[in-house]
Amino acid sequence: MKRFLITTALLVGINCLTISQSFGQVNTTQPVSTIVNDKYTKDVSTERGIVTALYDVISGESGEVRDWERFRYLFGKDALLIPTNKNNTGVYGYRTMTPEDYITMFSTRVKTGFFEKELKYEVVSFGTVAHVFSTYETRETKNGPITNKGINSIQLFYDQNRYYIVNVFWCAESLGFTLPAASSK
Repeated sequence: MKRFLITTALLVGINCLTISQSFGQVNTTQPVSTIVNDKYTKDVSTERGIVTALYDVISGESGEVRDWERFRYLFGKDALLIPTNKNNTGVYGYRTMTPEDYITMFSTRVKTGFFEKELKYEVVSFGTVAHVFSTYETRETKNGPITNKGINSIQLFYDQNRYYIVNVFWCAESLGFTLPAASSK
């Protein structure tokens, strides 16, 4: 019994020492980015501003060069764009793209004009985190017929100086879903 108590006391002591050392570590968190671009400061100063900038930068006429520098500035490191999809057999899935992957995809595959307009904006924020549900519609010309609708689920990070897009995860009606009426009002 004495040996058991000594062993238990020793294990508890080692465990406490390990816990205190892990909590006592110096915070080595690195900033998301140290780059400041005065041209885009307004874009990233509010939750609403960064979402508006996202829609603005990807929208334009066929052949119109997008401001990809501005687009890149909106995203934090390791950010992803995640469209949902449906394969030929009707199975739903998703794929992930970095902002650079998205630029390549957009630049090589989108041959028509592309305009994405926000219809409804809902945000929930707490501390450094904000979640935006943004209902959208797309068109090939600014005033042309609507070609699709959907919802962007946008996760933002706030570092006390600016917002960063961490993820944009979306689902479009073209997958066979219809937006609820409440999502457009």
